[in-house]
Amino acid sequence: MALPPILSDHLRLPVVASPLFIISHPQLTLAQCKAGIIGAFPALNARPEAQLDEWLAQITEELASYNAENPERPAAPFAVNQIVHTSNKRLEHDLMMCVKYKVPIVISSLGAVPEVNAAVHSYGGIVLHDVINNRHANSAIRKGADGLIAVATGAGGHAGTLSPFALIQEIREWFDGPLLLAGSISTGGAILAAQAMGADMAYIGSPFIATTEARASDAYKQAIVEAHANDIVYSNYFTGIHGNYLKSSIAAAGLDPDHLPVADPSKMDFDKATTGAKAWKDIWGCGQGVGAVKAVEPVATVVDRLEAEYRAARARLAL
Repeated sequence: MALPPILSDHLRLPVVASPLFIISHPQLTLAQCKAGIIGAFPALNARPEAQLDEWLAQITEELASYNAENPERPAAPFAVNQIVHTSNKRLEHDLMMCVKYKVPIVISSLGAVPEVNAAVHSYGGIVLHDVINNRHANSAIRKGADGLIAVATGAGGHAGTLSPFALIQEIREWFDGPLLLAGSISTGGAILAAQAMGADMAYIGSPFIATTEARASDAYKQAIVEAHANDIVYSNYFTGIHGNYLKSSIAAAGLDPDHLPVADPSKMDFDKATTGAKAWKDIWGCGQGVGAVKAVEPVATVVDRLEAEYRAARARLAL
């Protein structure tokens, strides 16, 4: 099945930049879109909720202006992430803002709800739902999602435990629609590998934390640059749902990263943390592909590198 134009037209690379909680904001999202990949941010990053209206107006207007000035190379579209979970009391308001601005792509997480899909479909948008296993994937498509984001082991933030080979293979047995892969994708070669195993696009997060446009602290960005795969800890202690975090940030909060308690998943709340150290403000999310990040750079430079690596990988395989 061919990808819908919104996921293929005007893209330099088959990449969606994952929405980074707290970190993604208009400056980062716009830079990603102008660089030729789909930029994204979580609706909850706009605080107070009235700010979401301002952000969507800014992004919509700036992309329209950019495209008018660059008709030969227009920007990629953008996406907004909606957390579909009982702890998100803003969902109805934030979804209505997406309808108001006709956000082209909505990424739903932590709950597949038909009403969310229907609202986005009402103006012609599409919904991508992130999943960590085949059962969740089936449920999301039955409830009206247009595509899936397979969040495999090694992904930053909330992540699953399945190998990308296994997860993509099982989903592709029954689903031929848009399928993205997340999990340790930090190079152009990894983007091509995702396509080789059956995904249409790559979903990339951690490399964009260490960019000049990201709303992350300098210490967080530097920790990304210095970290490697074995510096990542998988735990549900901070939000009630398992995720990957930088070991150094856990230790800095006065906790033992090698002996974290197990949390009660029912206590998950995006406005609170299990301890005084808040995820994601103090406890820093990061994926296992972090070793490929060597410096804090502008988004455009990161995308240039990914494209060069992607083309080199294709050439090595004579594609």
